Amino acid sequence: MLKLIGTLSCIWLLMAIISTMAQDQPPVLDTAGRPVRSGVEYYILPAATDIAGGLTLVARNGSCPSFVGQEPLTPVVSQGLPVVFSPYVAGETIVRESSSFIIEFSAASTCVSSTKWNLVARDPATSRRNIVIGRSGSYFMITKENNLYYLAFCPADTCNTCKFDCGTAGITIENGTRFLTLDGPVFPFRFRRA
Repeated sequence: MLKLIGTLSCIWLLMAIISTMAQDQPPVLDTAGRPVRSGVEYYILPAATDIAGGLTLVARNGSCPSFVGQEPLTPVVSQGLPVVFSPYVAGETIVRESSSFIIEFSAASTCVSSTKWNLVARDPATSRRNIVIGRSGSYFMITKENNLYYLAFCPADTCNTCKFDCGTAGITIENGTRFLTLDGPVFPFRFRRA
């Protein structure tokens, strides 16, 4: 009986530690220094450069614009399309560093019914993975290094085997179109409330 009580106590303690660890992660801050909140619209913009605009939907090879990409640099730079974040942890209202969440464009698409971001299979030619919209959504996270935020895919809290295939997002250019991809050059971002 004592062994059972000891085992149950250890399990309870472990669950309490895991729950506390998720809330110990610092919040991601927007450009005004406020925590990024779930359900609120934000523009995802370049953080360390002004070479292009915000994230948006782009087309590949004349297809429907169902790829996540970046607005090109023009005389009037576009902020892109707003997104909303939905944290994995039920009831969480703050987007926290290194915590899983779904990203969804807060805009309609004529191509697919959902604008949730999804990771697709690795391209055999480039070894990169594109981010597209549709289906149920993949879990992403935001990491911070040297006071810069990076978008990443590493949903270790939602998928035990996914942690072996993590990657950080960056911008790759294909025929003049800027795509958000994993496993290429990394790119820092900032989050401006819409």
